[in-house]
Amino acid sequence: MSILYFSDILEKVGLDPARVKLLRHSLNDNGFRECADAGMIYEYTCHQKADFSKNYDYWIVFVSGKSTQAKLFACYEVGDYVPDTQENIPTGFPAIEASCFQGQNAYYNLKPVDILAEYENRLMIDWGKATISWHQKGTTPKPVLAIRDKPGVSFPGYENVVLTYSELKARIESENEDEHTQWYTALSKVNAVYLIVDLESGQQYVGSAYGEEGLWGRWRSYVDTGHGNNKLMKELICAHPERYHHFQFSILQILPKTVTDEEVIHTESLYKRKLQSVVFGMNDN
Repeated sequence: MSILYFSDILEKVGLDPARVKLLRHSLNDNGFRECADAGMIYEYTCHQKADFSKNYDYWIVFVSGKSTQAKLFACYEVGDYVPDTQENIPTGFPAIEASCFQGQNAYYNLKPVDILAEYENRLMIDWGKATISWHQKGTTPKPVLAIRDKPGVSFPGYENVVLTYSELKARIESENEDEHTQWYTALSKVNAVYLIVDLESGQQYVGSAYGEEGLWGRWRSYVDTGHGNNKLMKELICAHPERYHHFQFSILQILPKTVTDEEVIHTESLYKRKLQSVVFGMNDN
Protein backbone atom coordinates (compact mmCIF):
# COMPACT_ATOMS: atom_id res chain seq x y z
CA MET A 1 0.00 0.00 0.00
CA SER A 2 1.41 3.36 -1.04
CA ILE A 3 1.92 6.00 1.63
CA LEU A 4 2.26 8.84 -0.91
CA TYR A 5 -0.05 9.68 -3.81
CA PHE A 6 0.43 12.27 -6.53
CA SER A 7 -2.65 14.12 -5.28
CA ASP A 8 -0.78 14.62 -1.98
CA ILE A 9 2.00 16.41 -3.89
CA LEU A 10 -0.53 18.57 -5.73
CA GLU A 11 -2.03 19.72 -2.46
CA LYS A 12 1.43 20.33 -1.01
CA VAL A 13 2.34 22.73 -3.83
CA GLY A 14 -1.00 24.53 -3.60
CA LEU A 15 -2.93 22.96 -6.50
CA ASP A 16 -6.47 21.68 -6.05
CA PRO A 17 -6.46 18.10 -7.43
CA ALA A 18 -10.10 18.55 -8.48
CA ARG A 19 -9.03 21.36 -10.88
CA VAL A 20 -6.14 19.35 -12.35
CA LYS A 21 -6.32 16.94 -15.29
CA LEU A 22 -3.65 14.25 -15.59
CA LEU A 23 -2.49 13.15 -19.06
CA ARG A 24 -0.40 10.09 -19.88
CA HIS A 25 1.07 10.07 -23.39
CA SER A 26 2.10 6.63 -24.59
CA LEU A 27 5.31 5.98 -26.49
CA ASN A 28 3.51 3.05 -28.09
CA ASP A 29 1.40 5.55 -30.02
CA ASN A 30 3.14 6.25 -33.35
CA GLY A 31 1.90 9.83 -33.54
CA PHE A 32 3.12 10.71 -30.07
CA ARG A 33 6.45 8.96 -30.56
CA GLU A 34 7.13 10.99 -33.71
CA CYS A 35 6.29 14.20 -31.86
CA ALA A 36 8.48 13.19 -28.92
CA ASP A 37 11.38 12.41 -31.26
CA ALA A 38 10.88 15.84 -32.86
CA GLY A 39 10.94 17.57 -29.46
CA MET A 40 7.29 18.58 -29.83
CA ILE A 41 5.56 17.02 -26.83
CA TYR A 42 4.24 20.45 -25.88
CA GLU A 43 2.67 20.98 -29.30
CA TYR A 44 1.22 17.47 -29.27
CA THR A 45 -0.39 18.13 -25.89
CA CYS A 46 -1.95 21.42 -27.06
CA HIS A 47 -4.08 19.59 -29.66
CA GLN A 48 -7.26 18.31 -27.99
CA LYS A 49 -11.05 18.42 -28.23
CA ALA A 50 -12.66 21.79 -27.60
CA ASP A 51 -14.28 20.70 -24.33
CA PHE A 52 -11.24 18.77 -23.11
CA SER A 53 -10.41 21.20 -20.31
CA LYS A 54 -13.92 21.92 -19.04
CA ASN A 55 -13.74 22.42 -15.24
CA TYR A 56 -9.92 22.14 -15.23
CA ASP A 57 -7.35 24.90 -14.73
CA TYR A 58 -4.16 22.83 -15.08
CA TRP A 59 -2.93 19.87 -17.10
CA ILE A 60 -0.09 17.75 -15.80
CA VAL A 61 1.57 15.64 -18.45
CA PHE A 62 3.25 12.26 -17.98
CA VAL A 63 5.05 10.02 -20.47
CA SER A 64 4.61 6.27 -20.38
CA GLY A 65 7.23 4.04 -18.81
CA LYS A 66 7.41 0.29 -18.30
CA SER A 67 4.07 -1.44 -17.85
CA THR A 68 1.72 1.05 -16.14
CA GLN A 69 4.41 3.44 -14.98
CA ALA A 70 4.44 7.11 -15.99
CA LYS A 71 7.14 9.80 -15.68
CA LEU A 72 6.29 13.43 -14.97
CA PHE A 73 6.98 15.65 -17.98
CA ALA A 74 5.50 19.09 -17.29
CA CYS A 75 2.73 21.15 -15.69
CA TYR A 76 0.69 23.67 -17.71
CA GLU A 77 -1.90 26.30 -16.91
CA VAL A 78 -4.68 26.14 -19.49
CA GLY A 79 -5.48 29.23 -21.55
CA ASP A 80 -7.71 29.89 -24.54
CA TYR A 81 -7.72 27.87 -27.74
CA VAL A 82 -8.07 28.32 -31.47
CA PRO A 83 -9.63 25.89 -33.97
CA ASP A 84 -7.31 23.17 -35.25
CA THR A 85 -7.39 24.49 -38.78
CA GLN A 86 -4.54 24.05 -41.24
CA GLU A 87 -3.06 27.51 -40.59
CA ASN A 88 -2.65 26.64 -36.90
CA ILE A 89 -0.50 23.56 -37.47
CA PRO A 90 2.81 24.10 -35.59
CA THR A 91 5.86 24.53 -37.81
CA GLY A 92 7.69 21.23 -38.17
CA PHE A 93 4.82 19.17 -36.75
CA PRO A 94 5.05 15.51 -37.90
CA ALA A 95 2.71 14.73 -40.80
CA ILE A 96 0.95 11.91 -38.96
CA GLU A 97 -0.38 14.43 -36.41
CA ALA A 98 -0.65 17.42 -38.74
CA SER A 99 -3.18 15.47 -40.80
CA CYS A 100 -5.51 15.52 -37.78
CA PHE A 101 -5.88 19.31 -37.97
CA GLN A 102 -9.26 19.47 -39.70
CA GLY A 103 -10.97 22.35 -37.91
CA GLN A 104 -13.16 20.18 -35.70
CA ASN A 105 -11.08 20.27 -32.52
CA ALA A 106 -8.90 22.79 -30.67
CA TYR A 107 -5.30 23.91 -30.29
CA TYR A 108 -4.83 25.20 -26.74
CA ASN A 109 -2.53 27.87 -25.39
CA LEU A 110 -0.74 26.15 -22.51
CA LYS A 111 1.46 28.18 -20.18
CA PRO A 112 4.34 26.24 -18.57
CA VAL A 113 4.26 26.37 -14.78
CA ASP A 114 7.44 25.81 -12.73
CA ILE A 115 5.66 24.66 -9.59
CA LEU A 116 6.67 21.02 -10.17
CA ALA A 117 9.85 21.72 -12.15
CA GLU A 118 12.14 20.04 -9.62
CA TYR A 119 10.27 16.76 -10.15
CA GLU A 120 10.15 16.82 -13.97
CA ASN A 121 11.72 13.71 -15.53
CA ARG A 122 12.35 12.41 -12.01
CA LEU A 123 8.98 11.55 -10.46
CA MET A 124 7.45 8.19 -11.36
CA ILE A 125 3.87 7.18 -10.63
CA ASP A 126 1.79 4.08 -11.21
CA TRP A 127 -0.97 5.09 -13.63
CA GLY A 128 -2.93 1.97 -12.80
CA LYS A 129 -4.30 -0.88 -14.88
CA ALA A 130 -6.67 1.32 -16.90
CA THR A 131 -3.89 2.79 -19.06
CA ILE A 132 -6.40 3.04 -21.92
CA SER A 133 -7.85 5.94 -19.90
CA TRP A 134 -5.02 8.28 -20.87
CA HIS A 135 -6.51 11.35 -19.19
CA GLN A 136 -7.93 11.29 -15.69
CA LYS A 137 -8.83 13.53 -12.78
CA GLY A 138 -6.14 14.80 -10.44
CA THR A 139 -8.09 13.28 -7.57
CA THR A 140 -7.60 9.76 -8.96
CA PRO A 141 -5.20 7.88 -6.63
CA LYS A 142 -1.81 7.58 -8.35
CA PRO A 143 0.84 5.98 -6.12
CA VAL A 144 4.25 7.67 -6.26
CA LEU A 145 6.76 4.94 -7.10
CA ALA A 146 10.01 6.89 -7.04
CA ILE A 147 11.65 10.30 -7.17
CA ARG A 148 14.95 9.76 -8.90
CA ASP A 149 18.15 11.65 -8.16
CA LYS A 150 18.74 14.74 -10.26
CA PRO A 151 20.99 13.75 -13.17
CA GLY A 152 23.92 15.98 -13.97
CA VAL A 153 24.01 17.53 -17.43
CA SER A 154 27.50 17.83 -18.90
CA PHE A 155 28.50 21.07 -20.60
CA PRO A 156 28.07 20.29 -24.34
CA GLY A 157 30.47 22.87 -25.81
CA TYR A 158 29.72 26.54 -26.51
CA GLU A 159 28.43 25.97 -30.04
CA ASN A 160 25.88 23.41 -28.77
CA VAL A 161 24.37 25.49 -25.96
CA VAL A 162 20.65 25.97 -26.70
CA LEU A 163 18.58 26.28 -23.52
CA THR A 164 15.00 27.10 -22.64
CA TYR A 165 14.49 29.37 -19.65
CA SER A 166 13.63 26.36 -17.47
CA GLU A 167 16.78 24.54 -18.61
CA LEU A 168 18.95 27.59 -17.96
CA LYS A 169 17.43 27.99 -14.50
CA ALA A 170 18.15 24.32 -13.79
CA ARG A 171 21.82 24.74 -14.79
CA ILE A 172 22.28 27.93 -12.78
CA GLU A 173 20.62 26.53 -9.66
CA SER A 174 21.86 22.94 -9.98
CA GLU A 175 22.59 21.17 -6.72
CA ASN A 176 24.66 18.58 -8.58
CA GLU A 177 28.23 19.61 -7.78
CA ASP A 178 29.82 18.21 -10.95
CA GLU A 179 27.18 19.77 -13.20
CA HIS A 180 27.36 23.15 -11.48
CA THR A 181 31.16 23.21 -11.65
CA GLN A 182 31.22 22.35 -15.37
CA TRP A 183 28.69 25.01 -16.38
CA TYR A 184 30.02 27.68 -14.04
CA THR A 185 33.62 27.17 -15.17
CA ALA A 186 32.72 27.21 -18.87
CA LEU A 187 30.42 30.24 -18.79
CA SER A 188 32.18 32.39 -16.21
CA LYS A 189 35.59 32.31 -17.87
CA VAL A 190 34.46 33.87 -21.17
CA ASN A 191 32.89 37.03 -22.49
CA ALA A 192 30.24 36.44 -25.13
CA VAL A 193 27.61 37.73 -27.48
CA TYR A 194 24.41 35.77 -26.97
CA LEU A 195 20.95 35.41 -28.51
CA ILE A 196 17.56 35.19 -26.82
CA VAL A 197 14.57 34.16 -28.94
CA ASP A 198 10.98 34.57 -27.82
CA LEU A 199 9.58 31.28 -29.12
CA GLU A 200 6.06 32.68 -28.85
CA SER A 201 6.62 35.56 -31.29
CA GLY A 202 9.94 34.74 -32.98
CA GLN A 203 11.48 38.06 -31.91
CA GLN A 204 15.19 38.08 -31.15
CA TYR A 205 17.37 39.87 -28.64
CA VAL A 206 21.14 40.18 -29.02
CA GLY A 207 23.08 40.81 -25.83
CA SER A 208 26.65 40.81 -24.61
CA ALA A 209 28.33 39.55 -21.46
CA TYR A 210 31.54 40.82 -19.92
CA GLY A 211 32.89 41.41 -16.47
CA GLU A 212 34.01 39.26 -13.57
CA GLU A 213 31.64 36.29 -14.09
CA GLY A 214 31.27 36.68 -17.85
CA LEU A 215 28.35 34.91 -19.50
CA TRP A 216 27.41 33.06 -16.31
CA GLY A 217 26.83 36.31 -14.44
CA ARG A 218 24.79 37.87 -17.27
CA TRP A 219 22.56 34.84 -17.80
CA ARG A 220 22.05 34.47 -14.05
CA SER A 221 20.38 37.90 -14.12
CA TYR A 222 17.72 36.48 -16.49
CA VAL A 223 17.07 33.62 -14.08
CA ASP A 224 16.71 36.13 -11.23
CA THR A 225 14.47 38.62 -13.06
CA GLY A 226 13.08 36.97 -16.20
CA HIS A 227 14.12 40.01 -18.27
CA GLY A 228 17.73 40.85 -17.33
CA ASN A 229 16.65 44.53 -16.95
CA ASN A 230 16.29 44.91 -20.72
CA LYS A 231 13.75 47.65 -21.49
CA LEU A 232 11.63 45.93 -24.16
CA MET A 233 11.73 42.58 -22.35
CA LYS A 234 10.51 44.26 -19.16
CA GLU A 235 7.63 45.79 -21.11
CA LEU A 236 6.80 42.42 -22.66
CA ILE A 237 6.80 40.63 -19.32
CA CYS A 238 4.76 43.42 -17.74
CA ALA A 239 2.08 42.73 -20.37
CA HIS A 240 2.58 38.93 -20.33
CA PRO A 241 4.02 37.94 -16.89
CA GLU A 242 4.81 34.31 -17.81
CA ARG A 243 6.37 35.07 -21.20
CA TYR A 244 9.96 34.49 -20.08
CA HIS A 245 9.16 30.76 -19.89
CA HIS A 246 9.17 30.84 -23.71
CA PHE A 247 12.67 32.37 -24.02
CA GLN A 248 15.45 30.34 -25.64
CA PHE A 249 19.12 31.12 -24.91
CA SER A 250 22.10 30.40 -27.18
CA ILE A 251 25.62 31.71 -27.84
CA LEU A 252 26.52 33.62 -31.01
CA GLN A 253 30.23 34.18 -30.33
CA ILE A 254 32.69 33.52 -27.51
CA LEU A 255 35.26 36.20 -26.74
CA PRO A 256 38.30 35.84 -24.46
CA LYS A 257 38.45 37.70 -21.17
CA THR A 258 41.47 39.59 -22.53
CA VAL A 259 39.38 41.71 -24.93
CA THR A 260 38.14 45.11 -23.80
CA ASP A 261 34.53 45.87 -22.96
CA GLU A 262 34.42 48.13 -26.02
CA GLU A 263 35.44 45.23 -28.27
CA VAL A 264 32.66 43.07 -26.85
CA ILE A 265 30.10 45.84 -27.42
CA HIS A 266 31.37 46.35 -30.98
CA THR A 267 30.86 42.64 -31.73
CA GLU A 268 27.39 42.81 -30.18
CA SER A 269 26.49 45.76 -32.43
CA LEU A 270 27.66 43.82 -35.49
CA TYR A 271 25.30 40.93 -34.67
CA LYS A 272 22.44 43.38 -34.11
CA ARG A 273 23.00 44.64 -37.65
CA LYS A 274 23.22 41.13 -39.08
CA LEU A 275 20.03 39.96 -37.37
CA GLN A 276 18.21 43.33 -37.55
CA SER A 277 17.17 42.83 -33.95
CA VAL A 278 16.61 46.57 -33.38
CA VAL A 279 14.14 46.87 -36.24
CA PHE A 280 12.40 43.51 -35.88
CA GLY A 281 13.41 42.23 -32.45
CA MET A 282 13.65 43.14 -28.79
CA ASN A 283 16.72 45.40 -28.89
CA ASP A 284 15.86 49.08 -28.39
CA ASN A 285 19.22 50.45 -29.57
